[in-house]
Amino acid sequence: MATAERLHCLAVGPNSLFMAKLYFHYSTMNAGKSTMLLQAAHNYAERGMQTYLLTAAFDDRSGKSRIGSRIGIGKAADTFSEDTDLFALIEKRLALGPCACVFLDEAQFLTVDQVWQLARVVDDLNVPVMCYGLRVDFQGELFPGSASLLALADEMREVRTICHCGKKATMVVRTDDTGAVLKEGAQVQIGGNETYVSLCRRHWREAMETS
Repeated sequence: MATAERLHCLAVGPNSLFMAKLYFHYSTMNAGKSTMLLQAAHNYAERGMQTYLLTAAFDDRSGKSRIGSRIGIGKAADTFSEDTDLFALIEKRLALGPCACVFLDEAQFLTVDQVWQLARVVDDLNVPVMCYGLRVDFQGELFPGSASLLALADEMREVRTICHCGKKATMVVRTDDTGAVLKEGAQVQIGGNETYVSLCRRHWREAMETS
């Protein structure tokens, strides 16, 4: 987001001339999504603006109620589960004081209804919402939350990382304790570098066909 756009995000409320947007920053694993989120939130803080951070309740790899990055930075956050009413939660936060922007990590775990709730936050409360998450799972299928964000977001931006061959990674494989690629399993399984490997489409196909 451009600096000028960030500054305009301070003007929240139904009478604001600035129109908020729903953003979806998507990528594969280990592309630095959480780092980007934390940096953007820091940019707001440097300008004296308050933000609201959210992350999935069951992903506690960085600690309970915390967004963490692989490079070691982190920040406290409220959490959501599949039965959380995000519109009500954010509206409650706004009652406590100004909020320039809502940041939500692990957006792939949102339900379809929750994506619509975030859209209502943008449309009815005029607060920008920036979501960060994975696009597809280890079987190459869209997460429901990501599919809804791809349909409803005002702006979408790809966070890029690379395959071992140097090409852009767009897919991810899940591996077991021995490093063998898994073809089956639950769509959601929390893990990092020890569980997932980001690959380009060609090498993902090869890994899934030969495993």
